[in-house]
Amino acid sequence: MSHPAVSAIVVSYQTGPRLKECLYALSADPDVSEIIYVDNGNPEQMRAWVARFAEARSNVQVLSGHGNIGFGAGVNLGAEQAAGPHILLINPDAVLRWKSLASMQAAASTLSTPWIIGGKIFDITGREERGGRRKALTLWRAITSALGRNTWTLEQTPPPSKPVEMPVISGAFFLTSRESFDTLGGFDEGYFLHVEDVDLCRRCWATGGRVLYDPGAAVLHYGSTSDAPSNIVQAHKADSLARYFRKFANGALDRLVVELTIPFIRLGMWLARR
Repeated sequence: MSHPAVSAIVVSYQTGPRLKECLYALSADPDVSEIIYVDNGNPEQMRAWVARFAEARSNVQVLSGHGNIGFGAGVNLGAEQAAGPHILLINPDAVLRWKSLASMQAAASTLSTPWIIGGKIFDITGREERGGRRKALTLWRAITSALGRNTWTLEQTPPPSKPVEMPVISGAFFLTSRESFDTLGGFDEGYFLHVEDVDLCRRCWATGGRVLYDPGAAVLHYGSTSDAPSNIVQAHKADSLARYFRKFANGALDRLVVELTIPFIRLGMWLARR
């Protein structure tokens, strides 16, 4: 059974050598028809390697020279150039497992626009990482998670045996259609890093779409491969959480609660770094 062509989008910033594994796996996967590499900033040596990699393959497109515009904006830039009717988003330090796309596209075959399908994200020990399966994001879950008590993600719960609906999946690895992505307006570029995937899933549900988690699809995620300072990454995450709750606050009282809560979220994330 043939499936729609898939354009894989990889946004990279100071990723390190795991980027090579990511790109090699994508280029070897028969279900990936195109790779769009968005360079938000990498060392000259890595840029030179990517240039050689792309020159040897007719289906690799490199977008560079725009600087570090943020993750969501980088994905949107790549999506504008995507030729395939399906778009795969995958982190630059993640390696796609064989036949994952076939599983995701089979799950998508009965869905109406808009739809998003995520999959399992596992570490080098084979253990499921945080974020691939998540409940809806609330202020309480944000605060408790920031303080070290995980009330949000579901990796400690029994995994499903087949595709299931999920409030939130991870932007590190998901498949959607170009039509779905356009219908949703892509990522909100007001998020520089983190939470843009939560926002996208929420908007998908709000427009009558579907968000699924497919355990038959997976990536090996190395994680912590970027040279970006962790304190800066955490600051971006705190800013993104603040933007999310402000954006979706409903009424004056809700907005007041959000403003009173945001400092506690920032404090919890600061304490977690110490």
